[in-house]
Amino acid sequence: MKGISFGQFYPAESVIHKLDPRTKVILAVLYIVCTFLCKNALGFLVLTCSALVLIFLSKIPFKIILRSLRPILIIIAFTSIINIFMTNGEHLLTPESWKIRIYAEGLWNALFMILRISVLIIGTGIFLTYTTTPIALTDALEQLLSPLKKIKVPVHDFAMMMTIALRFIPTLSEETEKIMNAQKARGADFTTGSLIKRAKALVPILVPLFVSAFNRAFDLASAMECRCYHGGEGRTRLNVLSFHTVDWVAISFLLVFGVGLFFLNRLGIGFTMR
Repeated sequence: MKGISFGQFYPAESVIHKLDPRTKVILAVLYIVCTFLCKNALGFLVLTCSALVLIFLSKIPFKIILRSLRPILIIIAFTSIINIFMTNGEHLLTPESWKIRIYAEGLWNALFMILRISVLIIGTGIFLTYTTTPIALTDALEQLLSPLKKIKVPVHDFAMMMTIALRFIPTLSEETEKIMNAQKARGADFTTGSLIKRAKALVPILVPLFVSAFNRAFDLASAMECRCYHGGEGRTRLNVLSFHTVDWVAISFLLVFGVGLFFLNRLGIGFTMR
């Protein structure tokens, strides 16, 4: 859990940092759609290049971006193994006498899934948490979902809960690291033994972690009540959000990028996912 950076804001003077937070939420959604539009090798190559361009434009150190991929390494490995051993195709790479058969199509699918998941995390992290403060993200989500207020949906409460959850990801990660170090100092072992034994060894970590999380929640609620916080009804803002030319240009460019990926898939250049 040490070194997890997802959910943290990285201050910098970049083009992406200066965008309106509502624009960055829209761009994040469009970028997620673009990742699922890719089907062939050329499309994934262009998508990977776009992720590198985003890292360059955001001026966020590359090592911090790579650190955000640590929590999903298990998911990436699991999906890769599933695609390698469960995908059938026409180009067999292992001898026919083997019980386990690996096809070239399975390797391509595994590579594409690794790129898709990695680019998905990198893109959403850059557009949202790395370049947008929690307060700005709350205001953006609330304004984008404001039409739902007409049907009595508590939009402000949902936006606040989502932002607080993102804010406390690094805090809880740090708390978990402290508890694990304290348990190791008392002789706890989390790496040896059977799976059941290691699962039981996590109980001394989960119990104090939940207690700490609930205490933080109560302290935060008390602080908000002491500051007379009663939701978003009649609330004014110091900084009023407004779209600028650069915001419309960014949205238009990503729309064109998505359309381009769609037509690249239609060309069928390179291996295409089934």
